[in-house]
Amino acid sequence: MKRKQIAILGSTGSIGTQALEVISEHSDRYEVYCLTANNRVEELAAQAHQWKPAAVVIANEAHYLRLRDLMQDLPDVKVYAGARALDEIVEAEPIDMVLTAMVGFAGLSPTIHAIRARKAIALANKETLVVAGELILQLAQQYHVPILPVDSEHSAIFQSLVGEDRNPIDKILLTASGGPFRLMPADQLARVTKADALRHPTWDMGAKITIDSATMMNKGFEVIEAKWLFGVQPSQIQVLVHPQSIVHSAVQFMDGSVKAQLGVPDMRLPIQYAFSFPERLPLSGNKLDLFAAQRLEFFEPDLEKFRCLALAFEALRQGGNMPCIVNAANEVVNRAFLDDRCSFPQMADIIGQTMQRATFDKNPDYDVYVETDHEARRIAAELL
Repeated sequence: MKRKQIAILGSTGSIGTQALEVISEHSDRYEVYCLTANNRVEELAAQAHQWKPAAVVIANEAHYLRLRDLMQDLPDVKVYAGARALDEIVEAEPIDMVLTAMVGFAGLSPTIHAIRARKAIALANKETLVVAGELILQLAQQYHVPILPVDSEHSAIFQSLVGEDRNPIDKILLTASGGPFRLMPADQLARVTKADALRHPTWDMGAKITIDSATMMNKGFEVIEAKWLFGVQPSQIQVLVHPQSIVHSAVQFMDGSVKAQLGVPDMRLPIQYAFSFPERLPLSGNKLDLFAAQRLEFFEPDLEKFRCLALAFEALRQGGNMPCIVNAANEVVNRAFLDDRCSFPQMADIIGQTMQRATFDKNPDYDVYVETDHEARRIAAELL
């Protein structure tokens, strides 16, 4: 069997490192072609020494010389740097699949280049569809490229739809853990710290996504993704707070039946399923024990307390470049919160104000998305 060649964009992050675990477990099926990172140069070099890919890319060009020095004993591994190198490496002929595990708007351009090069996409960079869902879906159809979701929720929906063919969806049930502040009174949120917000009750994720989970903006982004991935309207997407994180999401059909995907909170499962679809391969680790789980609870999200989720729904309803505006503002305030430059409630306030001030475009193209991203970031920074 020819091993599938995989490029991992964002190999030093949570998704990237778990993807390497999956590849290690099935080294007879998968091989690492390329590894990339933004700033974690030592970790990237260590991964390169272990996996010996054809190439590595450090997005931040300031780290190029350091990476080259660390790679001197691996002359067969090509070393590149910069955003353009990311766009070019995903086009390499041997690559079969690109795992987009980068965080933020930066993942959009290399994803577009990978689609145009007809590489299958294992999508973990949610901002790609949040910012430019219509464009990405058009390109995927034009170049006949599959987009396989890696987010646990979208993978669950995808798995629930396998075999349903053209059966119409009545509703998507998108589950959320509720984050660390699910039970906290709204008037106490102004006092929470980044340390509080980084203590997620269920998942082990990077700092940016963990903060987005605490504000529930992460779930808002997943709502926008679901619209594009599964061809539904905002009114057909319902968010359910499910603290146990066992039901990863579900689909309700027109006859009232509901299909759900359940499992322990382990991101290796949706990563592996994206790699192996339509096959299911063995996976080490704990399996779900429903007797031990004992109960499954579901609650309505509090949209007044978690305004970021409400703002994401509003952006989806407006369409155009409004989700791009929300994403850009969110990246700015998320970083500001981590740097102790704004409070927890101020994040939603600034995103909402940016939505009102940024230039709205109902029919954006790629250049508009880029301009919108710059403008919204500037406005959000000024509001800080």
